[in-house]
Amino acid sequence: MSNKHGDFIWYELLTSDADDAQDFYGQLLGWDFADSGQADKDYREISMKGNGVGGVMPMTPEMTGNGAQPCWLGYITVEDVDRMAEAISSAGGSVHMQPQDIDGVGRFALVADPQGAPFYVMKPIPPADKPDATSLAFAATEPTIGHCAWNELATSDTAAALNFYHDLFGWEKDGEMDMGPMGTYNFLRHDFMIGAMMDKPDAMPVSAWTYYFRVADIDEAVKTIIAKGGQIRLEPDEIPGGEFQLNAVDPQGAAFALVGARK
Repeated sequence: MSNKHGDFIWYELLTSDADDAQDFYGQLLGWDFADSGQADKDYREISMKGNGVGGVMPMTPEMTGNGAQPCWLGYITVEDVDRMAEAISSAGGSVHMQPQDIDGVGRFALVADPQGAPFYVMKPIPPADKPDATSLAFAATEPTIGHCAWNELATSDTAAALNFYHDLFGWEKDGEMDMGPMGTYNFLRHDFMIGAMMDKPDAMPVSAWTYYFRVADIDEAVKTIIAKGGQIRLEPDEIPGGEFQLNAVDPQGAAFALVGARK
């Protein structure tokens, strides 16, 4: 694929109820869902107007037994999954799922940064008929409804996290914003602006990534979240540029965020 080392290429929901999650996000974001065709698991691919955005995977009893909870996880493309897993461990991170292959899809590993925030690294296999196919899951160049618009890390050690992701993925800090008592909001660039890092609030138990998906109408999104059994954690708040953001949890407890206009 033409995505380069360090790009976000996929977003995955681990959930305790895939059917309910599919109904919730389908109504909220207009996503389509299709079975991935993997014989050994229920994995549902998410698309928006034909473009792949991510997947939904029901948690297994083994996952829940090991403490897994519903959450969203991002995939970062890398040139060599095995080498990257070793580098992450050497840099103080951890490998929760050793590198392995998915036939026809690619090689991946579930890892965490030194502060404990989990994510995947992956070397995808491009389709045979589209060797230069590009993931548009993260809308890097223009606002796109139903796609990820922003990747935000809240971490217990921002300085260390900035160094970690810079050294392993080539991300650069590109400016900052003073948020008062909440500290500094550090913008991240990887050719394009991809997101930001900030200090983890004391009330947040662990370091974690939050992924912002774009909606056409932020107020309609609030109504849908509440009607479908989700909860608003942060009411729509205006951000630079005139759009609004909100933070929420879905009916199974997975945290996510939205960004969009107010009409």
